[in-house]
Amino acid sequence: MNGQENLIVGLDIGTTKICAVVGEVSGTGVHIIGIGNHPSIGLRKGVVVNMESTVESIKKAVEEAELMAGCEISSVYAGIAGGHITGFNSHGIIAIKGREVTEQDVTRVIDAARAVAIPMDREVIHVIPQEFILDDQGGIHNPVGMAGVRLEARIHIVTGAVTSAHNIVKCANQAGLDVCDIVLQSLASGDAVLTNEEKELGTGLIDLGGGTSDLAIFSQKNIRHTFVLSLGGDNLTNDIAIGLRAPLAEAEKIKREFGTCLTSSINDNETIDVPGMGGRKPRKLPRQILGEILEPRMEEIFNLIKIEIQRADMTNFMASGVVITGGSALLEGITDIAESVFELPVRLGKPQGISGLVDVVNNPMYATGVGLVLYGAKNQIPKKFKIRDKNIFNRLMTRMKKWFKEIL
Repeated sequence: MNGQENLIVGLDIGTTKICAVVGEVSGTGVHIIGIGNHPSIGLRKGVVVNMESTVESIKKAVEEAELMAGCEISSVYAGIAGGHITGFNSHGIIAIKGREVTEQDVTRVIDAARAVAIPMDREVIHVIPQEFILDDQGGIHNPVGMAGVRLEARIHIVTGAVTSAHNIVKCANQAGLDVCDIVLQSLASGDAVLTNEEKELGTGLIDLGGGTSDLAIFSQKNIRHTFVLSLGGDNLTNDIAIGLRAPLAEAEKIKREFGTCLTSSINDNETIDVPGMGGRKPRKLPRQILGEILEPRMEEIFNLIKIEIQRADMTNFMASGVVITGGSALLEGITDIAESVFELPVRLGKPQGISGLVDVVNNPMYATGVGLVLYGAKNQIPKKFKIRDKNIFNRLMTRMKKWFKEIL
């Protein structure tokens, strides 16, 4: 990015909006220096359906972020979501050749765990180690250097449709951007809105987007379960448009201005102005109708997520409760509905652990964008060696000697 290697950009390609967040990584943490937003037209339920429109929206969002940050953006960490995303747990076992676990053993056991049959039309997006078990001793995060005979690994594998992942990369490339990595949006949001205590004790994170609602369950600082439901804020807008007989664009405005999930909190004398369709006159309707449309739909979304949690037997992994984030989380009364469905404490998730434009990004709709920057900062590979000691040089020479021996 214009020679500034300490800049990381998160690109949240959503159904409703495309958001670019620029972060500067320093010794003190991540400093947000630029944000760009543009309405998303070419996606449906998290999947690209119109390439030209998506490329145009990405360009506009990136340009806005470049202007604010005063830099040139060339590479991004892109988020992925959609009904095609599936996650499952896997397990692998190997014998330890020496009596001490090495880095190679860890790589081997993860490879053994990920050796599962995956259809040709699917691509592995993430392989996330949950825990290692050494001679029946579980709960180990890093077994390197420990003595043992048998090493096991439990991992979580996230897969997505090859075409959907490639389309996201292609759209970014056509907008003049390199994609460093594709990241599951709920995983990125978890980095932005969850505290270490919540990740340790166990939390269910629900990212309510425009086209999908993503669930990620964290426990013991690792991800335990992922699930994508193909229902989101667009369904709420659609329900309002049908229920109030209003144009979709106006229904979206009404949802943002007057939308509420709690019918009981609305006064009987409250009214809303509904524009007419096809030249008809605008009408005044009681706001109560809006609550009666939105409350059952939100209950349905949360109930479907609850059914998935029960099916996966994950209820016991959510001791600290539920965190709701994403653009649709701004709907009034959403936490009350979630508490009544899940019977757990619920809070709104806003980006934390950052500096810079904190007031601007202090909103659930920026959770994924900020999370992608934090993910990039945590997982970035150094682009060049900084030879401060002989250690790196010696390691490099040893590798080269080994390589020549193998060739000869």
